Amino acid sequence: GNAPPGVDPEAFSWFQTVDVDHSGFISVKELKQALVNNNWSSFNDETCLLMINMFDKTRSGRIDVYGFSALLRFIQQWKSLFQQYDRDQSGSISFTELQQAFSQMGYNLSPQFSQLLLARYAQRSPSPSIQLDRFIHICMQLQSLTDAFREKDTALAGNVRLSYEDFLTMVVTRML
Repeated sequence: GNAPPGVDPEAFSWFQTVDVDHSGFISVKELKQALVNNNWSSFNDETCLLMINMFDKTRSGRIDVYGFSALLRFIQQWKSLFQQYDRDQSGSISFTELQQAFSQMGYNLSPQFSQLLLARYAQRSPSPSIQLDRFIHICMQLQSLTDAFREKDTALAGNVRLSYEDFLTMVVTRML
């Protein structure tokens, strides 16, 4: 068949391949099987769920061909950014590259915080680095939590007073 109006024919073709059960929707499991990092590892479950939820207009836990097409554009934009920050073209982002990426994206984060993210999201190795899926995941969460912080930081002072429950609400509504 032909691609629906507003859907890139290549995205439509890929949608048909990824939609293994021919339901007309892409599930987290199907998406995970379709997306790979530069080292050929599958995208992480959490990242796939985060992206499905972002493009799932019906809150059904899956996306249609329009959501999938938008998701592919979204991933392509992140991939371009990732490649820009992967200065040594290794296919992953090192600690130094991550620090530079955050700085260029306008985040004023300490080396200790970048190290914490690397410890949390990188594969265990002597020289830990971040794959594309984890880079997308980190950036989406940073953006979401930054937006939540800015809602409270109306004076743009860089700090806020929060009750414990306000903090938990802020995190839970942004992370799940």
